[in-house]
Amino acid sequence: MEEQIYKIDNIKSFEPVHIFDCGQCFRWDAQPDGSYTGVFKGNVMNVKKEGNTVIFKGICKGDIREICIDYFDLERNYEEIKEQLSKIDNNVKTSVVYGSGIRILNQDLWETIISFIVSANNNIPRIKGIINRISKKYGKEIEWNGNKYYTFPTVEELAKASVEDLRALGLGFRDVRVYETTRKILNKEVDLKELENEKDTEKVRETLLTLPGVGPKVADCILLFSTLKRFEVFPIDVWVRRVMNDLYIKNPDETKVNKREIEKLAKEKYGDLAGLAQQYLFYWKREA
Repeated sequence: MEEQIYKIDNIKSFEPVHIFDCGQCFRWDAQPDGSYTGVFKGNVMNVKKEGNTVIFKGICKGDIREICIDYFDLERNYEEIKEQLSKIDNNVKTSVVYGSGIRILNQDLWETIISFIVSANNNIPRIKGIINRISKKYGKEIEWNGNKYYTFPTVEELAKASVEDLRALGLGFRDVRVYETTRKILNKEVDLKELENEKDTEKVRETLLTLPGVGPKVADCILLFSTLKRFEVFPIDVWVRRVMNDLYIKNPDETKVNKREIEKLAKEKYGDLAGLAQQYLFYWKREA
């Protein structure tokens, strides 16, 4: 594969730091020059923003322009979305300004499922370390610019790993969950193509919840951050509960705030853009 380059001038709603550090992905790493290098869907790419120009450079399985348009959701009008969200209230407006360059990536469904099972009760450096070790052991090697990168393994490739193999990679209690979920998907007990074609979000969520290691929060992350692209879901973790309590609910004991109460509030306030509102609020409160 030969290196390809794609540039976009005068780009709006695109900040690499916002996109790659908002908690939606784990295989992009900041470089000393402020760019980010990542591995996704069999591609290795560096993304750098210079002024109002974004430069995508890498080794790709196909045309780099088409790959970038799809993966970075470049045909969606985020300016319009931000304008709509900003009308809700001043909190959302402030968060939209803070994370103005966020875009929701179209990540591979299979990789997103395993990545978010690994993310349960975990921190980002550890999650990234585990996913990199899984990829190095079971994925394919790609060499670019004198460095070695590893693709995320396919279902068949990861199915070669035993529970003990996964434990040795540092998965902890998640080893059995990853092993069993891989088996269920390999045996087509859960068909990923069917999930991508299913229009009913609740049906997709119910199916995802049958996978070991997938609880409500992980299911919502998969729904939002993968090719499923369901913007109406509202993943709730400790940070999001804290944000919603601080801004709206104002319970003196945030641990007593009910998940259903947050979901109801999110649906009422943000409607079909709840997932995007969640990303702006989460990034704003966590970073600021």
